Amino acid sequence: MADAHAPQHDYHLVDPSPWPFIGSISAFIMAIGGIMFMHGGAPWVLLIGTAGVLYTFVGWWRDVIKEAEHDGQHTPVVQLHHRYGMFLFIASEVMFFVAWFWAFFNASIFPDASIGGVWPPEGIETLDPWHLPLINTLILLTSGTTVTWAHHALQHGDRVGLKRGLILTIALGALFSVIQAYEYMHATFEFAGNIYGATFFMA
Repeated sequence: MADAHAPQHDYHLVDPSPWPFIGSISAFIMAIGGIMFMHGGAPWVLLIGTAGVLYTFVGWWRDVIKEAEHDGQHTPVVQLHHRYGMFLFIASEVMFFVAWFWAFFNASIFPDASIGGVWPPEGIETLDPWHLPLINTLILLTSGTTVTWAHHALQHGDRVGLKRGLILTIALGALFSVIQAYEYMHATFEFAGNIYGATFFMA
C-alpha cells in the first residue's frame, strides 16, 4: 500500500530551517563588526559574525547533503532547477561587474573636467601591473586549473584527487586574498575621493 504522506510530485518542499535566520543575523553582526574594525575598533565583533556565517555554511550544506543523499529529495527536476538557479546567480554577478567595468572604461576613455581631463586623474599613483597584480592573476588562473582537476576527479570517482584539488584550490584562494589585501592596504589611493579609486576597488 502506498504511503499516504508520500509526495505526488517531483518538487522538494523544504522543511522549516533555522539557517536563513542564523545566517542573516550572523551576516549583520559581521557587517557591523567590519564597520567597527575599519573605524579603529577591536576585531572581536567581526570575528564572531564571521564564525556565525561559517557555522551557517557548514550546517546548511550538511542539511542539503542529507536531503540529497539520504532523503532522496533531489529529483531530476530539482537538480535541473539547481542548475537554473546557478545560471541566474552567475548572470546576476556578470551584470553587477559589467556596470562597474562600464563606469571604469567610460571614465578612462572620456575623462571629464572633474578629474582634470586626464586618466588616471591627477595625483593618482597607479600600481605596477607587472608586480603583485601579475602574481595574483597567475594564482587565480592556477586555482581555476586545480578546481577543474577536482571536478574531473569527482566525475571519475577519484576521491583522493578530489580532496587534493579542493585543498589546493582553497589554499590558492586564501593566498590570493592575502596578496590582494596587502596590495589594497599599500595602494596610494583610496575608495573615496574620485572615480578611479571607486571603480578600481569595486571592479
